[in-house]
Amino acid sequence: MYKVATIAMLLVSNIFMTFAWYWHLRLQKPGGSSWPLAAIIAVSWLIALVEYMIAVPANRIGAEAGFNVAQLKIIQEVITVSVFIPFMIVFMGEKWRWDYLWALLSMVAAVYFVNRARM
Repeated sequence: MYKVATIAMLLVSNIFMTFAWYWHLRLQKPGGSSWPLAAIIAVSWLIALVEYMIAVPANRIGAEAGFNVAQLKIIQEVITVSVFIPFMIVFMGEKWRWDYLWALLSMVAAVYFVNRARM
């Protein structure tokens, strides 16, 4: 139960972090954004604050549930790619490439290798 909660919380936190890092790129116009950089940084920090308020407890819960640090990190990376690909296509308007699927599958393989000693 706690492992599922950890993964769900990491998923939600990563959605916030992806927006914190990349939302402003949609605003960019040739020659730069219409927002001052300080405003972009402030908004990004506020979004990232929510991410940290979810991610830090998620990692603590995950550690208490038996995940080690390597497992938590690899799970986070798989979630990052799983969140980033749809974000990039839907929100940022990038075109689909099959390389995105291969990258995700490579990350899933990393999860296997980090966890196989426990199998």
